[in-house]
Amino acid sequence: MAQGNSTAVNEFIILGFSSSLLGQVLLFLMYSAIYTLTLLGNSLIVLITLVDPALHIPMYFFMGNLSFLEICYSSVTLPKMMVISLTGDNTISFIGCAAQMYFFLLLGSAECYLLAAMAYDRYVAICHPLHYVAIMERRSCTWLVAGSWLSGIPVSFIQTTLVFTSPFCGPNKIDHFFCDVAPVLRLVCADTSRNEMSNIMVTVVFLATPFTLILTSYTCIIATVLKMSSPGSRHKAFSTCSSHLVVVMLFYGSGMVMYLRPRSSHEPENDKLLSLFYTVVTPMLNPVIYSLRNEEVNEPLRVWLMLLDPMMVSPE
Repeated sequence: MAQGNSTAVNEFIILGFSSSLLGQVLLFLMYSAIYTLTLLGNSLIVLITLVDPALHIPMYFFMGNLSFLEICYSSVTLPKMMVISLTGDNTISFIGCAAQMYFFLLLGSAECYLLAAMAYDRYVAICHPLHYVAIMERRSCTWLVAGSWLSGIPVSFIQTTLVFTSPFCGPNKIDHFFCDVAPVLRLVCADTSRNEMSNIMVTVVFLATPFTLILTSYTCIIATVLKMSSPGSRHKAFSTCSSHLVVVMLFYGSGMVMYLRPRSSHEPENDKLLSLFYTVVTPMLNPVIYSLRNEEVNEPLRVWLMLLDPMMVSPE
């Protein structure tokens, strides 16, 4: 088996969630609704943060970039899932699978570090307010966002190359709904210890490290807020962090359960559900989370809705 030719497999079969006709129809409807809401919600956040001068501050600059990233991130998996559930054709080419894995790793890594950059922004705003403008000036924010986007390029390239230069000479059925590293590695007919070591290193660098940075930032934030004498100031400080904290818990909670569990505890069906949460559900929920109790976002949204249709928003 170890001597098998990697060209023996030129396409993969994605098993997904359901093979029944009714199940596929229901999945298509669910995927379509989620993808539509994800595109609309995140596009609206991007548009608002671009055109409203009042939102041209670092916090909303990061928020707009996160929303754009979520559009790209969900687009890596959801369109293919919709095609599979609509047509019943669950095949994906060798190159298509490699491309899907590459962009999934790239965008997932970017989100990890972008969330860390957003935590740093909140840390500077609350713990060093007098130096905030000087530290978080436009160039610094741009470098933080660019670094987040670029950080995953070499690692995702190396990871994808390691997987797809391995020999595939047997089964070609991926027991997942997209080409993630672990389910594809199960099909390799050779020693995968090098790949598994690489996975551990990537998990530490792109999951554990930014999460540690976020945890450190919020430890300092909490310590500073608790020293504030005014209850109003404490409430305002915590409210500016609450949305980001919820997004971090949703994304990292499911991601860390998925990638930091012992290998022996992995079950394909459980892995699918966990992956579905942080790849599909979280990008859909982010615009809702960031708009809740955020008047700076809700106010221009209400104005736009009134311009589109005065009857959509009733006067108070």
